[in-house]
Amino acid sequence: MIRAAIAGGTGYTGGELFRILINHPEVEIVAATTTSSEGARVDEVHRDLIGETDMVFGTGLNDPDVIFLCLGHGLSREFLDTHEISDDCRIIDLGNDFRLDGSYRGRNFVYGLCESAKDEIRNASDIANPGCFATAIQLAVLPLASAGLLNDEIHVTAVTGSTGAGKKPGETTHFSYRSDNISIYKLFTHQHLGEIRKNISRVSGKPEPVVNFVPLRGDFARGIFASVYTRAVPGLADEDYISVFEDYYGDSPFVFHSRKGISMKEVVNTNKGLVHAELHDGYIHISSAIDNLIKGASGQAVQNMNLMFGLPEDTGLHLKPSAF
Repeated sequence: MIRAAIAGGTGYTGGELFRILINHPEVEIVAATTTSSEGARVDEVHRDLIGETDMVFGTGLNDPDVIFLCLGHGLSREFLDTHEISDDCRIIDLGNDFRLDGSYRGRNFVYGLCESAKDEIRNASDIANPGCFATAIQLAVLPLASAGLLNDEIHVTAVTGSTGAGKKPGETTHFSYRSDNISIYKLFTHQHLGEIRKNISRVSGKPEPVVNFVPLRGDFARGIFASVYTRAVPGLADEDYISVFEDYYGDSPFVFHSRKGISMKEVVNTNKGLVHAELHDGYIHISSAIDNLIKGASGQAVQNMNLMFGLPEDTGLHLKPSAF
Protein backbone atom coordinates (compact mmCIF):
# COMPACT_ATOMS: atom_id res chain seq x y z
CA MET A 1 0.00 0.00 0.00
CA ILE A 2 1.11 3.56 -0.75
CA ARG A 3 1.31 5.60 2.46
CA ALA A 4 -0.14 9.03 1.69
CA ALA A 5 -0.21 12.26 3.70
CA ILE A 6 -2.42 15.25 2.92
CA ALA A 7 -1.09 18.65 4.00
CA GLY A 8 -3.74 21.34 4.17
CA GLY A 9 -6.62 18.88 4.19
CA THR A 10 -9.44 21.19 5.27
CA GLY A 11 -9.98 22.96 1.93
CA TYR A 12 -11.85 21.93 -1.20
CA THR A 13 -8.93 20.11 -2.86
CA GLY A 14 -8.02 18.38 0.40
CA GLY A 15 -11.61 17.20 0.80
CA GLU A 16 -11.64 15.84 -2.73
CA LEU A 17 -8.40 13.97 -2.06
CA PHE A 18 -9.92 12.32 1.01
CA ARG A 19 -12.97 11.25 -1.01
CA ILE A 20 -10.80 9.71 -3.73
CA LEU A 21 -8.02 8.19 -1.61
CA ILE A 22 -10.33 6.61 1.00
CA ASN A 23 -11.63 4.42 -1.83
CA HIS A 24 -8.31 3.95 -3.66
CA PRO A 25 -7.39 0.24 -3.56
CA GLU A 26 -3.63 0.87 -3.29
CA VAL A 27 -3.51 3.78 -0.80
CA GLU A 28 -3.58 4.18 2.96
CA ILE A 29 -3.94 7.75 4.27
CA VAL A 30 -1.51 7.91 7.20
CA ALA A 31 -1.58 11.62 8.04
CA ALA A 32 -3.60 14.78 7.49
CA THR A 33 -2.20 18.11 8.61
CA THR A 34 -3.79 21.51 9.06
CA THR A 35 -2.98 24.84 10.66
CA SER A 36 -6.62 25.65 11.43
CA SER A 37 -8.31 22.48 12.70
CA GLU A 38 -5.69 20.49 14.62
CA GLY A 39 -7.36 17.81 16.75
CA ALA A 40 -10.61 17.88 14.80
CA ARG A 41 -11.95 14.75 13.15
CA VAL A 42 -11.81 14.80 9.36
CA ASP A 43 -15.54 14.05 9.19
CA GLU A 44 -16.26 17.11 11.35
CA VAL A 45 -14.66 19.31 8.70
CA HIS A 46 -15.84 17.33 5.64
CA ARG A 47 -19.32 16.34 6.81
CA ASP A 48 -20.01 14.15 3.77
CA LEU A 49 -17.32 11.76 5.09
CA ILE A 50 -19.29 10.77 8.20
CA GLY A 51 -19.01 6.99 8.42
CA GLU A 52 -16.12 6.94 5.93
CA THR A 53 -13.14 7.73 8.19
CA ASP A 54 -12.24 8.23 11.84
CA MET A 55 -9.03 10.17 11.09
CA VAL A 56 -8.07 13.23 13.12
CA PHE A 57 -6.17 16.25 11.80
CA GLY A 58 -2.71 16.61 13.33
CA THR A 59 0.73 18.04 12.60
CA GLY A 60 2.87 14.94 12.06
CA LEU A 61 3.48 13.36 8.64
CA ASN A 62 3.99 9.75 9.86
CA ASP A 63 6.67 8.77 7.32
CA PRO A 64 4.58 8.80 4.10
CA ASP A 65 5.57 7.57 0.65
CA VAL A 66 3.85 10.58 -0.93
CA ILE A 67 2.67 13.97 0.34
CA PHE A 68 -0.07 15.95 -1.35
CA LEU A 69 0.35 19.68 -0.67
CA CYS A 70 -3.11 21.28 -0.69
CA LEU A 71 -1.93 24.58 0.73
CA GLY A 72 -2.67 28.13 -0.27
CA HIS A 73 -0.72 29.43 -3.24
CA GLY A 74 2.76 30.45 -2.12
CA LEU A 75 2.77 28.27 1.00
CA SER A 76 4.31 25.06 -0.36
CA ARG A 77 7.86 26.43 -0.25
CA GLU A 78 7.26 27.46 3.36
CA PHE A 79 6.04 23.92 4.14
CA LEU A 80 9.20 22.38 2.68
CA ASP A 81 11.30 24.86 4.66
CA THR A 82 9.68 23.91 7.97
CA HIS A 83 9.23 20.12 7.68
CA GLU A 84 11.72 17.28 7.55
CA ILE A 85 10.80 15.17 4.53
CA SER A 86 12.67 12.07 3.44
CA ASP A 87 14.42 12.21 0.09
CA ASP A 88 12.52 9.02 -0.80
CA CYS A 89 9.13 10.65 -0.23
CA ARG A 90 7.36 11.86 -3.36
CA ILE A 91 5.70 15.29 -3.32
CA ILE A 92 2.70 16.39 -5.38
CA ASP A 93 2.02 20.11 -5.03
CA LEU A 94 -1.49 21.29 -5.92
CA GLY A 95 -0.52 24.95 -5.55
CA ASN A 96 1.31 27.20 -7.99
CA ASP A 97 4.70 27.36 -6.25
CA PHE A 98 6.59 25.11 -8.68
CA ARG A 99 4.69 25.28 -11.98
CA LEU A 100 7.05 27.79 -13.60
CA ASP A 101 10.23 27.16 -11.61
CA GLY A 102 10.42 23.55 -10.49
CA SER A 103 13.78 23.58 -8.71
CA TYR A 104 13.75 23.98 -4.94
CA ARG A 105 15.86 22.63 -2.08
CA GLY A 106 17.41 19.97 -4.29
CA ARG A 107 14.06 18.81 -5.64
CA ASN A 108 12.93 19.08 -9.25
CA PHE A 109 9.18 19.40 -9.77
CA VAL A 110 7.90 18.09 -13.11
CA TYR A 111 4.85 19.83 -14.58
CA GLY A 112 2.18 17.19 -14.12
CA LEU A 113 -0.32 17.52 -16.95
CA CYS A 114 -0.72 13.80 -17.59
CA GLU A 115 -1.84 14.25 -21.20
CA SER A 116 1.38 16.01 -22.16
CA ALA A 117 4.19 14.50 -20.06
CA LYS A 118 3.31 10.92 -19.11
CA ASP A 119 6.84 9.51 -19.41
CA GLU A 120 8.36 12.39 -17.43
CA ILE A 121 5.75 11.93 -14.69
CA ARG A 122 6.46 8.20 -14.43
CA ASN A 123 10.11 8.97 -13.72
CA ALA A 124 9.52 11.97 -11.45
CA SER A 125 9.95 12.23 -7.70
CA ASP A 126 8.07 15.53 -7.41
CA ILE A 127 5.13 16.96 -9.34
CA ALA A 128 3.73 20.45 -9.82
CA ASN A 129 0.04 19.79 -10.42
CA PRO A 130 -1.40 22.10 -13.13
CA GLY A 131 -3.99 24.76 -12.41
CA CYS A 132 -7.64 24.09 -13.18
CA PHE A 133 -8.07 26.71 -15.93
CA ALA A 134 -4.66 25.69 -17.28
CA THR A 135 -5.81 22.08 -17.57
CA ALA A 136 -9.07 22.89 -19.36
CA ILE A 137 -7.40 25.26 -21.83
CA GLN A 138 -4.43 23.02 -22.59
CA LEU A 139 -6.65 20.00 -23.23
CA ALA A 140 -8.22 22.10 -25.99
CA VAL A 141 -4.91 23.24 -27.47
CA LEU A 142 -2.26 20.55 -26.94
CA PRO A 143 -3.36 18.30 -29.85
CA LEU A 144 -2.89 21.28 -32.19
CA ALA A 145 0.46 22.14 -30.61
CA SER A 146 1.71 18.57 -30.94
CA ALA A 147 0.67 18.42 -34.61
CA GLY A 148 2.33 21.75 -35.48
CA LEU A 149 -1.02 23.40 -36.20
CA LEU A 150 -0.71 26.44 -33.91
CA ASN A 151 0.32 29.41 -36.05
CA ASP A 152 -1.58 32.33 -34.56
CA GLU A 153 -2.85 33.85 -31.32
CA ILE A 154 -5.12 31.72 -29.12
CA HIS A 155 -8.36 33.24 -27.85
CA VAL A 156 -10.06 31.84 -24.74
CA THR A 157 -13.21 32.63 -22.82
CA ALA A 158 -13.78 30.27 -19.89
CA VAL A 159 -16.15 30.16 -16.95
CA THR A 160 -15.50 28.52 -13.58
CA GLY A 161 -17.55 27.63 -10.54
CA SER A 162 -17.22 29.27 -7.14
CA THR A 163 -15.10 26.43 -5.70
CA GLY A 164 -12.29 27.60 -7.99
CA ALA A 165 -11.79 30.54 -5.62
CA GLY A 166 -11.11 28.26 -2.65
CA LYS A 167 -12.95 27.61 0.60
CA LYS A 168 -12.21 30.90 2.36
CA PRO A 169 -15.24 33.13 1.72
CA GLY A 170 -14.91 36.43 -0.09
CA GLU A 171 -17.08 39.12 -1.61
CA THR A 172 -17.23 37.50 -5.05
CA THR A 173 -17.85 33.96 -3.69
CA HIS A 174 -20.71 35.00 -1.42
CA PHE A 175 -24.00 33.39 -2.48
CA SER A 176 -25.78 36.73 -2.76
CA TYR A 177 -23.16 37.94 -5.27
CA ARG A 178 -22.65 34.74 -7.21
CA SER A 179 -26.26 33.59 -7.58
CA ASP A 180 -27.90 34.60 -10.88
CA ASN A 181 -24.73 36.51 -11.75
CA ILE A 182 -21.69 36.36 -14.02
CA SER A 183 -18.61 38.58 -14.06
CA ILE A 184 -15.15 38.94 -15.58
CA TYR A 185 -12.01 38.89 -13.45
CA LYS A 186 -8.23 39.02 -14.04
CA LEU A 187 -8.84 39.98 -17.67
CA PHE A 188 -5.78 38.94 -19.77
CA THR A 189 -3.70 38.62 -16.56
CA HIS A 190 -4.79 35.32 -14.98
CA GLN A 191 -2.04 33.56 -13.01
CA HIS A 192 -2.39 30.35 -15.08
CA LEU A 193 -1.28 32.05 -18.30
CA GLY A 194 2.42 31.51 -17.63
CA GLU A 195 2.15 27.74 -17.23
CA ILE A 196 -0.19 27.50 -20.22
CA ARG A 197 2.21 29.31 -22.55
CA LYS A 198 5.26 27.48 -21.20
CA ASN A 199 3.82 23.99 -21.63
CA ILE A 200 2.32 24.69 -25.06
CA SER A 201 5.77 25.86 -26.16
CA ARG A 202 7.37 22.70 -24.74
CA VAL A 203 4.93 20.46 -26.61
CA SER A 204 5.02 22.39 -29.90
CA GLY A 205 8.75 23.15 -29.92
CA LYS A 206 7.88 26.74 -30.89
CA PRO A 207 8.13 30.04 -28.96
CA GLU A 208 5.46 30.69 -26.35
CA PRO A 209 2.20 31.64 -28.06
CA VAL A 210 0.03 34.66 -27.31
CA VAL A 211 -2.97 33.51 -25.27
CA ASN A 212 -5.78 36.05 -24.87
CA PHE A 213 -7.72 34.78 -21.86
CA VAL A 214 -11.01 36.14 -20.52
CA PRO A 215 -11.92 34.31 -17.27
CA LEU A 216 -15.51 34.42 -15.98
CA ARG A 217 -17.06 33.69 -12.59
CA GLY A 218 -20.12 31.46 -12.99
CA ASP A 219 -23.14 31.10 -10.73
CA PHE A 220 -22.50 27.40 -10.00
CA ALA A 221 -20.28 25.53 -7.56
CA ARG A 222 -17.98 23.35 -9.66
CA GLY A 223 -16.83 22.82 -13.22
CA ILE A 224 -15.04 24.73 -15.99
CA PHE A 225 -16.25 25.28 -19.53
CA ALA A 226 -13.81 26.84 -22.01
CA SER A 227 -14.41 28.24 -25.48
CA VAL A 228 -11.11 28.31 -27.39
CA TYR A 229 -10.36 29.33 -30.96
CA THR A 230 -7.41 30.13 -33.21
CA ARG A 231 -6.85 30.57 -36.93
CA ALA A 232 -7.12 27.33 -38.87
CA VAL A 233 -4.51 26.00 -41.28
CA PRO A 234 -5.68 26.51 -44.90
CA GLY A 235 -6.58 23.29 -46.68
CA LEU A 236 -7.52 21.30 -43.58
CA ALA A 237 -11.10 20.11 -43.24
CA ASP A 238 -13.22 19.33 -40.17
CA GLU A 239 -12.36 15.66 -40.40
CA ASP A 240 -8.64 16.44 -40.46
CA TYR A 241 -8.91 18.34 -37.20
CA ILE A 242 -11.11 15.68 -35.63
CA SER A 243 -8.48 13.07 -36.48
CA VAL A 244 -5.80 15.19 -34.76
CA PHE A 245 -7.81 15.22 -31.53
CA GLU A 246 -8.88 11.58 -31.68
CA ASP A 247 -5.31 10.45 -32.37
CA TYR A 248 -3.84 12.59 -29.58
CA TYR A 249 -6.28 11.28 -26.98
CA GLY A 250 -6.56 7.78 -28.40
CA ASP A 251 -4.88 6.11 -25.42
CA SER A 252 -6.13 8.49 -22.72
CA PRO A 253 -8.38 6.89 -20.09
CA PHE A 254 -9.96 10.24 -19.22
CA VAL A 255 -9.89 12.75 -22.11
CA PHE A 256 -12.15 12.22 -25.09
CA HIS A 257 -13.04 14.09 -28.26
CA SER A 258 -16.79 14.21 -28.82
CA ARG A 259 -18.14 14.57 -32.34
CA LYS A 260 -21.20 16.28 -30.85
CA GLY A 261 -21.22 19.46 -28.82
CA ILE A 262 -20.43 19.05 -25.13
CA SER A 263 -21.68 20.54 -21.87
CA MET A 264 -20.12 20.94 -18.45
CA LYS A 265 -22.51 18.59 -16.63
CA GLU A 266 -21.07 15.67 -18.61
CA VAL A 267 -17.80 15.89 -16.65
CA VAL A 268 -18.80 17.19 -13.20
CA ASN A 269 -17.78 14.81 -10.38
CA THR A 270 -15.38 12.89 -12.66
CA ASN A 271 -11.74 12.97 -13.73
CA LYS A 272 -12.83 13.29 -17.37
CA GLY A 273 -12.01 16.00 -19.86
CA LEU A 274 -14.23 16.40 -22.90
CA VAL A 275 -13.32 18.39 -26.01
CA HIS A 276 -15.17 19.16 -29.22
CA ALA A 277 -13.51 20.71 -32.28
CA GLU A 278 -15.08 22.21 -35.41
CA LEU A 279 -14.16 24.65 -38.19
CA HIS A 280 -15.87 28.02 -38.64
CA ASP A 281 -14.94 30.54 -41.35
CA GLY A 282 -11.19 30.02 -41.18
CA TYR A 283 -11.01 29.36 -37.44
CA ILE A 284 -10.80 26.14 -35.47
CA HIS A 285 -12.99 26.31 -32.36
CA ILE A 286 -12.61 23.89 -29.45
CA SER A 287 -14.95 23.48 -26.50
CA SER A 288 -13.37 21.98 -23.38
CA ALA A 289 -14.98 20.90 -20.10
CA ILE A 290 -13.59 19.54 -16.82
CA ASP A 291 -14.48 19.40 -13.14
CA ASN A 292 -12.17 22.03 -11.63
CA LEU A 293 -11.78 20.15 -8.32
CA ILE A 294 -11.12 16.70 -9.82
CA LYS A 295 -9.48 16.73 -13.25
CA GLY A 296 -8.44 20.31 -12.52
CA ALA A 297 -6.93 19.48 -9.12
CA SER A 298 -7.27 16.42 -6.86
CA GLY A 299 -8.16 13.79 -9.45
CA GLN A 300 -5.25 14.84 -11.63
CA ALA A 301 -3.00 14.70 -8.54
CA VAL A 302 -4.05 11.08 -7.94
CA GLN A 303 -3.59 10.31 -11.65
CA ASN A 304 -0.04 11.66 -11.29
CA MET A 305 0.52 9.54 -8.18
CA ASN A 306 -0.64 6.43 -10.03
CA LEU A 307 1.85 7.05 -12.82
CA MET A 308 4.69 7.76 -10.37
CA PHE A 309 4.12 4.50 -8.49
CA GLY A 310 3.69 2.32 -11.58
CA LEU A 311 -0.07 1.83 -11.26
CA PRO A 312 -2.59 2.06 -14.12
CA GLU A 313 -3.30 5.76 -14.25
CA ASP A 314 -7.06 5.32 -13.81
CA THR A 315 -6.73 3.34 -10.55
CA GLY A 316 -9.19 4.65 -7.97
CA LEU A 317 -10.55 7.27 -10.37
CA HIS A 318 -13.63 5.58 -11.81
CA LEU A 319 -16.02 8.14 -10.37
CA LYS A 320 -19.75 8.29 -10.94
CA PRO A 321 -20.81 11.20 -13.18
CA SER A 322 -23.73 13.41 -12.18
CA ALA A 323 -26.06 13.95 -15.13
CA PHE A 324 -28.65 16.10 -13.36
